[in-house]
Amino acid sequence: MANKINIKSKYPVFNKKQRRAHFENAISSDVNTDPERYELVEYFKKKPGINADMIIDPDADSASALVAYVIANKDFETAGTGGLTSLVTFSTTTSGILLTTASLASQQIIIRPHQDTNQTAWQVVPWGTENQIIWEAVIRTGTSVAAVVLMAGLRQSAAVDSGGDDDAAFFRFDTNVANWEATTSIAGTDVEFDTDIVVKINTTYYLRIEIDANRIPHFYIDDKEVYVGTALTDNEDLIPTVGIEGNAKTMYLMKEKISRIVYE
Repeated sequence: MANKINIKSKYPVFNKKQRRAHFENAISSDVNTDPERYELVEYFKKKPGINADMIIDPDADSASALVAYVIANKDFETAGTGGLTSLVTFSTTTSGILLTTASLASQQIIIRPHQDTNQTAWQVVPWGTENQIIWEAVIRTGTSVAAVVLMAGLRQSAAVDSGGDDDAAFFRFDTNVANWEATTSIAGTDVEFDTDIVVKINTTYYLRIEIDANRIPHFYIDDKEVYVGTALTDNEDLIPTVGIEGNAKTMYLMKEKISRIVYE
């Protein structure tokens, strides 16, 4: 296993060399301080908006455009079919951000790093298959998981469906399966593995993907390893991506973290 050193330890220590690094959360309150890894953590203190919110026309003299820019998350943006700034909000009952799709069929909210040049390290730093990436997120389902698609992980495209990536490693759920699937794309060939972890309403999930030194992806749900894939293609950069698709469907995104070795 990618984290075999921590097997059978409910509260492992993650501040030592060769130990995996993840959120200080209910599962473990320890903070990673490994000098050989570089990490970014996002708690969504500001909510993502569409990419256009980051553009200010100096000749427009628009107070509303200025407000949109000031309150927008400078690291993450909203994408996907029907993915509007107004559909990403702060919840009044749950921590993190609330993603609500529009009231039409096949509407999406996709949260990913800004793709603008030099906007954020989340996009500029290479998260390559050879860099021993550890990606993590805490999400929560809404009041319904019927007729909905949920996706979270490492992709190349802004999509919630399987396919569309030459290389990828992500979690996905749709009602045709009822469980979380661990999905990989390797040189354009997709593998969807049923983890047997049922997706329930109003439930929080801690998702993690670790890509080891041999480029093999290890999938974890609530700190339990649920799937080990085959080696990903070498030197393929991936993008942390979380999304939902459906008609007036909701999910919560509490936090997201990614880390890699400092030098390949």
